[in-house]
This record gives sequence, structure tokens and C-alpha cells, in this order.
Amino acid sequence: MTVITRAISDWTIEASGRHVPAIARQAGALPATVPGAVHTDLLTAGLIADPYLDENEKLQSWIGLTDWTYRGTFDWAPDGEALQRLVFGGIDTIARIRVNGHDLGNTRNMHRTHRFDVTAVLNEGPNEIEVAIASPVREADAASFSLGYRPHTNHHPYNAIRKMACSFGWDWGLDTSTSALWKPVVLESWSGPRLDEVRVGGDVVAGVPTLRVHAAVSAGNDAGGLQVRVRVGDLVDQAIPIVSGVASADIAVPDADLWWPRGYGAAALHDAEITLMADAQVIDTRSHRVGFRSVELRTEPDEHGIGFAIVVNGAVIHVRGANWIPDDAFLHRVDRARYARRLDQAEFAGINLIRVWGGGIYESDDLFAECDERGILTWQDFLLACAAYAENEPLWSEFDAEAREAITRLGAHPSLVVLNGNNENIWGRQDWNWDKRLDGRTWGAGYYYDLFPGLVGELAPHVGYTPGSPFSPEPASWQNEPSTGTVHVWDLWNQRDWPEYRDYRPRFVAEFGWQGPPTWTTLTRAVSDDPLTPESPGMLVHQKAAKGNDKLTDGLTAHFPLPNDMADWHWAMSLNQAIAVRTAIEWWRSLPECTGTIVWQLNDCWPVTSWAAVDGDERPKPLLYALRQAHADRLLTVQPDGDGLVAVLVNDTDEEWVGTLWLERRTFDGDDLGHIEIGLAVPRRSTARVEVPLAIASPHNAAAECVIARVGTTRAVWFFTEYRDSELRPADYEVSARRDGADHVITLTAHTLLRDVTVLADRLAPDAVTDRALDTLFPGETIDIRITGGHAIELDGLCSRGHIRSANDLVVPRRGSEA
Repeated sequence: MTVITRAISDWTIEASGRHVPAIARQAGALPATVPGAVHTDLLTAGLIADPYLDENEKLQSWIGLTDWTYRGTFDWAPDGEALQRLVFGGIDTIARIRVNGHDLGNTRNMHRTHRFDVTAVLNEGPNEIEVAIASPVREADAASFSLGYRPHTNHHPYNAIRKMACSFGWDWGLDTSTSALWKPVVLESWSGPRLDEVRVGGDVVAGVPTLRVHAAVSAGNDAGGLQVRVRVGDLVDQAIPIVSGVASADIAVPDADLWWPRGYGAAALHDAEITLMADAQVIDTRSHRVGFRSVELRTEPDEHGIGFAIVVNGAVIHVRGANWIPDDAFLHRVDRARYARRLDQAEFAGINLIRVWGGGIYESDDLFAECDERGILTWQDFLLACAAYAENEPLWSEFDAEAREAITRLGAHPSLVVLNGNNENIWGRQDWNWDKRLDGRTWGAGYYYDLFPGLVGELAPHVGYTPGSPFSPEPASWQNEPSTGTVHVWDLWNQRDWPEYRDYRPRFVAEFGWQGPPTWTTLTRAVSDDPLTPESPGMLVHQKAAKGNDKLTDGLTAHFPLPNDMADWHWAMSLNQAIAVRTAIEWWRSLPECTGTIVWQLNDCWPVTSWAAVDGDERPKPLLYALRQAHADRLLTVQPDGDGLVAVLVNDTDEEWVGTLWLERRTFDGDDLGHIEIGLAVPRRSTARVEVPLAIASPHNAAAECVIARVGTTRAVWFFTEYRDSELRPADYEVSARRDGADHVITLTAHTLLRDVTVLADRLAPDAVTDRALDTLFPGETIDIRITGGHAIELDGLCSRGHIRSANDLVVPRRGSEA
């Protein structure tokens, strides 16, 4: 028996119901792409402008207030398959399904697959599917009343329906409130037995690689003579008996190589095949790429509090992570190639864990498969974020169904090490004044402490579980306590300033970040304001954070003067974002008790001022280069320590770090004011701290001196004053350029101290990218900066100064004007 799968690809979309605006009424039925979304179909038809540009988002709110009907047609003829099932991979969101005028049912959850038996309703010849999707805005409002109000962030009650929370807008995302068939629609046809649900997971049990297998068999009246065979490459070929329609076993694979995270060993994968057999004949088959690893989420008390560590194969993994949001507001536009590009950037930045945030989706297998192959750990939130959630029907059953499906699908991926109950909801109840507004109603605790851990234990016991992020192991304790479990650090961005990251000694930081604009090319493509200013109309539409521009300014002026030129403003805010996050990560990595950081955020879903390291047009911001520096496998950093300084060496490799530590106080002109050499050996996966002698740590002229720490070619520089208070001179350097194959190379030699010198490659060509940025050079030092892309760039253009920026450019002009 072979399951025949036919994609349904001939679709239209049409506005329907009582609230149809004139533009949609006049357009009538439009060609629709499935997978797709209403917005992108309207865009293709020329009925709306690109919602990513200028103020267009504000003009398109009617789309989320409108009902939409998809109609699909297909021809069908009987071909020996007795059973027919219509499968919707993803319906966004509240919909009624009809085939040939027959009601099949209603859907209320975009995070589930929906299957309908259509055996009795198909016609030989033409058939029509109708998917009537109700306005998500109106449905969310109605559900909020019917369930009873629960507190939430942002302006729509996204917590009342099972729709992606950020599709209603977020503090970095536009409000599309779209409707969609966002995954494929297919007709499955078959006869006789078949594999139904199949779960697999690679584990290590008592030191032995073990494949956990659970296969449900739909046999009908043909159960006799069936068996399930499991093959793992050439290592295992074993039959599993079917008992009451299920074949379940833990199969030892003793010769399998273990799967290791990036930087800890090879990410070994094996081909696993689960086959339904009848009398030695193959009936149905499922294939998976599996990896064998053990996972423990370790929460142990010690002298610092209660730690949190991700332990894989017995090794504590020092996490250098990034939070992940949907990579496009219109989910169907993200394919595996795009995931691969984003993860290339993650690897460039030294990232070894991706946390999929709970206001988005259960991410595609493409993302997890890429992470499996690269050894990048993954952490998937259950999809509840920044809100209280009702525990009564119909939500409870929807959560149960979507969680079962997600755990079964994602649990096959060896990269998945954490399933997390929610984002900020337990902490939110404690700190965001929810209890008064809840007035005794349920808020989600039943999901986090009962439903989800029970399902993970049943369906994926090889994956770790946490009830929330942030979290403390004791539910009654404050859930955002830095010394216990995981913490989100947002008071710096919202109320304070980035040097105060050093006030925190956390055990594990699951969220923190600093805003910055997208790259210049992305910004000017998306916003055509004239004049373009931080407060021009399009810029404000592309700044979603509450008082975001005020926070950008408040976080800048202690460090740099506030520019009055847009190009300088853009560079200042981009640089400040990079410095802020680099400061935080280097400090936290210098603390032996801190086992990881997960920066908010790696990516963006559209062009916007946000916390991302990669903007909505896929271009790297200076922050990505700051992450690369702060995430170095061997990090050398100078940090304050009481009234003095300490050099910290972080060796996150499996080899001992042996060398000579050079500590020097130097003037900005390069004069040596005193130095010392110290031989050292830093063991593998450990940290060493060396006190900087007072003679080196005490400046004569703080504004014109710095401390340098160096081991071989690894260097760290400590400046005694803020950028704006230092005696930086105008940037003076020599620059030349050459071609090197398909690339360009800029050679830059400093004549004065240059702080954080960066080539803004996108200003040379939209597709140009550099291999380094944010370099500090002393007089006489030279670096090569390689540029990929931008093949049409002329060499003379590479030597122009407009795209080469440094902190000097922001400090010296203002100081000169005030002199």
C-alpha cells in the first residue's frame, strides 16, 4: 500500500461576510497562492502597497477586520484507494471547512494540522473546497469576552485564540492580523494498513545510545501478519511487534556515534527508517535523521544561589545563544535556504543555541534540521507569551492537541534540548499586576505545571522541560531572580543604562538586549521620508517599542553626544547597540557561575528599529560582529573589580590555553606607561582571573590612557572614561583596496587611535558584507577587511571615507564645536 498525496494548488481568495470594504468588494475573487496569506495575494494583485514600506501598515488594518474565503478546486477519480483524507497543514485561524457543499468542521488553531475524512463527499471529476476564515480581530475580541478577559500585552487579545501572537503586532513587529492557508493543503488517498503517528527520539540510556520508537498503525481489518521494522543505518535492523495498534520500543544502538553541540564534538547523525511490513512486503515507511545524546537541565543549589545548566552527554554547555522570532511576518515566505542563511550568520556570531520564542510558531522542521546538522542547540517555547491564558474549553483542548503534535514532530530532532512552558507569563503574573485584573480567573498555571510537563514526559522524555522563561525551580518564588534559575534582564534597556549590566551576577540569562536601527540600505529602502529623521512619519511606524526613541537617546548620551545628522544618528545608535550587548556578554561570561546568555534577538521579520543582530532584509548589523567578538571560544576581557581591574580569560575549548599574558597601560598615541608579563595556563572549559597591578590599573590621565591585555593575537582594551569624555583625536588613517578573486580587500592603517572602526559595506553595495567590524587600532596598526558581494564596486569607491566609520567620528566633531 502506498499513500498517494496530491497537493491542492488551484485557489482563489475573496472577501466575504458583512464587513467588506469597497476595494475588496470590487476586486471579487482573486488568484491565491497556497501556502500563502491574504496580504501577499492582495499585494500580488496590486490592491495594496507593500506593508513593509513607509506608513502602509496603518492603511491596511481593514484586512484583519474582514472575513476571507478560500476556494480550491481539483479533479479526482477513483483509483483503487478506498480512503480519502483532506489534510490542512496550517489554517490561520478561525475557519469553517466545506467540500462540495458538505460541512466538514471548524478549526480554531493555526498551530495544528487538521485532517478531514472526505471519502464519502468526493465527486468523480471536479471538486471544490471552501475555507471560510473569520476576521481574526473580531474573533479575538469575541473570544476574549466569552472566555473572560485575561491580561495581555499589546492592543489585541491575542491570548483568546490560537493564532500567532505577534501577527497582531509586537514591540518589533507590524500588525498584519492576516488570514492564511499558510501551509500546504493535500489530499491523501490509500487503502489498507498504514503508519499513522510515528515518534522517534535519540537518547542515551545507561551510557548506551538508544532510539525511542513509537509507531501507531492504522490497520483496519487487515491487522494480521503486520510488523514494524526499525533500521538505523547499518547499525540496527530490528522488528517490533504491534500490540493494540502500536509498535513501541527502546532500541539500543551501541555502535552509534554521539551527537554533540557545536564546539564540543561532531554533530553525528544517523538515518533511521521505520517501516510497516506485511509478509516481508513494505507497506509504509517513515524516515528521520536522528542523533543520540543525553540531556539534563541541572538546577542545583550552591554558594551563589540555584544554578541552571544545560548538560549534554554529561558536559555542561556554556550557552552563547540568541532568541529567534519568525523570520518574516508572512510565514510561507521562509524556506530552508533562508533558514540556512540565518544560521550561517548565527555560526559567524559564535552562537550555539537558538531559542524559538513563544509568541511565534512551532518552527519548521527545516530550521531544526539545519540546527541538527550544524550542532546548534535549540530551545522551543510552547506558544504562550506575555499574557494570562484561560484554562477552560475550548482553549485547553486546543493546547493539548497542538502540544502533542509539536512534541511528536520536534522531539525527533537531536538539537532540541529544551521545551519551555511559556514566555514571561509566570513572572508577568507576579510583577505586572495581573491578579487584580484576573479577579480569580485561571491564568495558565495548569498548562505550565501539569499539561505540558506531562506531555513532554510521555512523548519526549529525552528532551528537557522548564515551566517558563524566566523561571525559578520553586513556583512560589520570584521567577525573575538573577541568582536562581534563568532571568530576563530588561530594566537596563527600559530604565537604566548598559554599564549597569555589571550590577547583575546571574546564573543564566535567557533574554536581554539593546535596540538599534536596521542597516542604512534596509532603512532607506523601507522608509522614504524626506527629510528622514528619527521622528519622521515612516520612522515612527518602524519603531514599535513604547517610547523607543526616548530609550535610544537616554541610552546614548552618557556615552556619545546626540548627533543632529541622520547618518551620524544611525551610526551612533548602531554602534551603541553593539557596545551595549558586547559589554553584557563579556561581563557575564567572565563570571564562572553564569552558564549562558541568550541575546534578544538574532533576526527580524521586517525592516524595523529593533534588538536584532540581522535586519529584516537579512543584512548584518554591527551587533552581529559584536556577538562574534563576545562569543569567541577564547575570550580575553578586562573588567572592573572593586577599585581595580581584573583580566579574565575564558577558555571554552577542549584544549588548555597556554601562553603569556601581557598587561600594559598605554597612551592613545601608543606610548608604553608600564607593563608586566605573566605566564599562565587556563584549563579546558574554565575561566582564569588575573588582577591587574595597581600601577597599570591607575591612570595619570584617564581621558588619554587605556589598559591593554594580550595573549598572543588575542587582545582586550579597557578605557578609563566614556567615549565622549576621552581625548580621541580625529580619525586619521591610510586606506587602500585590492581585488582578491571575487572579493575585495580593504587595507586600513591607523595613524591615530581608532575605536570600533567599521566598514559599512551595505553603503558600498546592497549585497556587500564584511568579515570583521568594530576593531580598535593603535597608531601604526594595520588590518585587512574582506568584502564579499558587491562585485560591481569600483576600487576607488572602496577608498572613499564615507563608508568607513569609527567612534572618533561621533566624539571629535562635537567636542571641537564645544571648545
